[in-house]
Amino acid sequence: MLVVVCYDVNTEERAGRRRLRRVAKVCESTGQRVQKSVFECRVDKMQLDALERRLLAEIDADEDCLRLYRLPDTQGVEVREHGKFKASDFDEPLVL
Repeated sequence: MLVVVCYDVNTEERAGRRRLRRVAKVCESTGQRVQKSVFECRVDKMQLDALERRLLAEIDADEDCLRLYRLPDTQGVEVREHGKFKASDFDEPLVL
């Protein structure tokens, strides 16, 4: 399934800036960054549960916001991209 992870980490203090880096590293280990705080991840149910646990361990629920959008059937899902960055297609080979 395709999961879109979005987060907003309060970076007013040094601890928040550290949380932001840690949350980004967790996301980078699982998916691809499509915007500064938005990642697309191709995962199965177990990987999704693990990703969510790892992210919840990093955020401060009183200061930050984390949203995970699960798109279980990507058939018919349309993503329109505009601008400089072009995301990788998960269904295509990543290495040519």
